[in-house]
Amino acid sequence: MNAPQTAVERDGLCLIQSIGDGRPLAAAASPASLGFKAWNLARMAALGLPVPPAFVLGTGWCGRAQEVGPPLWETALGELQVLTGLTLGDSRHPLLLSVRSGAPVSMPGMLETLLNIGLSDATLPGLVRLTGNPRLAWDAYRRLIAGYGEVVAGIDARHFEADLDALRGGQDERELDFAALRELAGRYLATYRREAGEAFPQDARAQLGAAIGAVFASWNSARARAYRALHGLDEAMGTAVTVQRMVFGNAGGLSGAGVGFTRNPSSGEPAPWVDFLFNAQGEDVVSGRRSAPGHDELAAVAPAVWDELLRACATLERDFGDMQDFEFTVQDGRLYLLQTRSGKRTPQAAARIALDLCDAGLIAPEVARERTAGLDERALALRVIAAGEGQTLQPLARAASAASGVVSGEIALDEAVARRRKAAGASVVLVRRDAETRDIAALDLADGLLTQRGARTSHAAVVARQMGKVCLVGCDALSIDEAGRSLRIGERIVKEGEPITLDGNEGVIYAGMAKLEERVPEGLLERLARLRDVPGNARPD
Repeated sequence: MNAPQTAVERDGLCLIQSIGDGRPLAAAASPASLGFKAWNLARMAALGLPVPPAFVLGTGWCGRAQEVGPPLWETALGELQVLTGLTLGDSRHPLLLSVRSGAPVSMPGMLETLLNIGLSDATLPGLVRLTGNPRLAWDAYRRLIAGYGEVVAGIDARHFEADLDALRGGQDERELDFAALRELAGRYLATYRREAGEAFPQDARAQLGAAIGAVFASWNSARARAYRALHGLDEAMGTAVTVQRMVFGNAGGLSGAGVGFTRNPSSGEPAPWVDFLFNAQGEDVVSGRRSAPGHDELAAVAPAVWDELLRACATLERDFGDMQDFEFTVQDGRLYLLQTRSGKRTPQAAARIALDLCDAGLIAPEVARERTAGLDERALALRVIAAGEGQTLQPLARAASAASGVVSGEIALDEAVARRRKAAGASVVLVRRDAETRDIAALDLADGLLTQRGARTSHAAVVARQMGKVCLVGCDALSIDEAGRSLRIGERIVKEGEPITLDGNEGVIYAGMAKLEERVPEGLLERLARLRDVPGNARPD
């Protein structure tokens, strides 16, 4: 069913825009006014890719979020309800929403997202009726309570993690049945009341209004300000807020959530690089609090979905003209794309991707030259462990490599130690339980990152790769004793301050300091020389 287009413009800005159902963008719409997330959602929808419908509150509202209330977004919400045939807060046919940030430039994991907005004691039975899946309903509800509690009410996430750990007894939360999840939701509601001093809000519109306000407010969070300071980004840009129909990767069966790159962001290899979790929501992958395997299981269990995803990757690269970092959900065997953006990459990957896209005719030579400007022999040299020379490194464990290279340094378990040791001239490896973006300041100080949990495509791993840090994540053999300021890696206890080596090329952790050497990618340099019309036996400038 077609709905009329909502596009509110003022002072040359696009302040509200609906996305989906073939709607054109408003005249004033731009990445600056809608944020790149919403802008790219609209582009994907126009390409015929499967994008859930949405509306966007533009960046122009970020500096005056106190003016954003139901009178502003009710018309756009009404159109979304018509388009979906669902109603926010309805007890029989409830519309559930995600509320997502989106600045004009990519800031992975620095701003907030809330999922499952609209669920309550009254609407949960309606979701069960619509889906026939009580486990999905209770899982979505407990996730909402925890996510809303953390982002809107400011409750420490560890309170909800403790509730989960007490109930599951070591069991994977994806294996909990609906009865256990119903009990967990009850525990979360009690924790919310205890920590917030009031009950979890049951009014769907109140949830939506508070979620929109919290996402706008996240523009000024400490980690967002730190990220902008590190990258020289304009404080005045602001973020947009996208309100989108929920799709559910936690529906069981052929359902799950994933994050991927159309090419390998470490090496540039022309093959999709995807992390995927069955029976999960997107935050499980990107938050850094869960480990996620690669795409092999998805390709084996749901080959039709995998084939569709490969076709989508080709479409994205063809029409966006660059390697893309995308998020997706599979619900009951149906693919939905939730985001795409140009992916963060290592210098080696940047060179190969630009050259390969140019050779394929997807970008012009002048574009490839622009993207590879400054990538010379020194920038492209890759650190590797030196062969021989009496090295007797002891391998401790393996982990998933999120960024290539090798680094040796002293273990630091927090920002204060990392700052002190860097000031003393030491090389530092930050070791954390989770790969979380709240560690952005500590990560800036460190030379490498090692985590117990987290996926290669988690936001913190993406940021580490962008910052040129060697990064290993999801090390199952690692446990951290924060009180004792030490680690157990496999069978070995290693204290804070002792040296370790991260081999991001091979995904191996070693005890001690390694002797390193740099390997120059001769083939890549020769291709760059040809692109720049430099004689093949000369080095590019």
